[in-house]
Amino acid sequence: MPIFQYEAINDTGKTRRGNVDADTPRDARDKLRRQKLRVTTMRRIDAGGNTGRGILRFRLQRKVNIRDLAILTRQFSTLLASGVHLSEALNVLVNQIADRRLELVFRDLREKIVSGSGLADALSLHPSHFSDLYVNMVRAGEASGNLDEILARLADYLQKQASLRGKLAAALTYPAVMVVVGVFVVIFLMSFVVPKITTILEKKGNVLPMPTQVLMTISDLFKGYWLPGMLGVLGVMILVRMVLATDKGRFWFDSFILRVPVIGTLIQKQAISRFAVTFSTLLKSGLPALESLNIVRKIVNNALLSKTLGEVADRILEGADISTPIKNSRMFPPMVGYMIAVGEQSGELEDILDRISETYEEELDLAMQRLTALIEPVIIILLAVVVGFIIMAVLLPLLQFSEL
Repeated sequence: MPIFQYEAINDTGKTRRGNVDADTPRDARDKLRRQKLRVTTMRRIDAGGNTGRGILRFRLQRKVNIRDLAILTRQFSTLLASGVHLSEALNVLVNQIADRRLELVFRDLREKIVSGSGLADALSLHPSHFSDLYVNMVRAGEASGNLDEILARLADYLQKQASLRGKLAAALTYPAVMVVVGVFVVIFLMSFVVPKITTILEKKGNVLPMPTQVLMTISDLFKGYWLPGMLGVLGVMILVRMVLATDKGRFWFDSFILRVPVIGTLIQKQAISRFAVTFSTLLKSGLPALESLNIVRKIVNNALLSKTLGEVADRILEGADISTPIKNSRMFPPMVGYMIAVGEQSGELEDILDRISETYEEELDLAMQRLTALIEPVIIILLAVVVGFIIMAVLLPLLQFSEL
């Protein structure tokens, strides 16, 4: 997202300077206008020759690590709960942050707070780092006077999300490494080892076994078409990315991936777990159900789930409860709709959502363990078959020559 440097005048006539993230200059001016600032000058600074300042803005624009943000949010909550003033708490955090990106972000927040801005308004100027959920929960905390409690809930939420991401990454790392190493080994054999051996075999003039002929054909394809092949793969990747950048393309892909055996189930469980914990966190912070749903829609990573939540929000506007449209959605299993209905009737919707999140997170962990246990031997067997075929294709003619 582009970053704009501005100079503006506030209600008291004082000049304020700073930076704001926005898609266009008009969006940037609208954000500042909502803070009752009249812009006098503005320029885009994240592109072109702004040297050191441009590098600073580039660092600010990069997303921070969610685990680091969770720890920092927890410390922020503790400071406020201890009676430390908001600007002083930010000053303490700035002086102890090790991550340069986080330090730059919180230094900018401190400057805006000292200039008279609200914390939520200051956070909203950094959408690359703080989601709508983060900003709106802080806004609710400022309005209710319970900012320290809201930040503590945010820290819990961020830690859960970081833990879930960590589990998924840990489960997929070993299989991914095995695949990458196996592919490089095969490419090395086919590009360098096999051509030398086949050259020697061809000079012998004997009829080569069928596996050897197949291997030589594949090796010739590697040598002759590796560059067009790589360019083709790169082109397909770019095309897929362009399609996924469109709303229709993303919706089609998310709908398709949910129908893929095993993988679709994992994605569904992860999406439901994240929806439930996010919705619960927002409701506990005092935000209305409709506003909470609209926030959740913006941060879920699945277009089908986002569309479903939009339909739920529309039904709520028409007077329906939350559970009915969820029961009728193919995105949610029936159990989720019935549990939410129980939560609405009992007045314990937040607790029910927490249970849903915990249930699906446990199911996701178990499913990932099973999948990993299945994938590892399958990858080993496939690599053994490929490498074994190459070795066999090379050894067969050598054995024939030794018998002559």
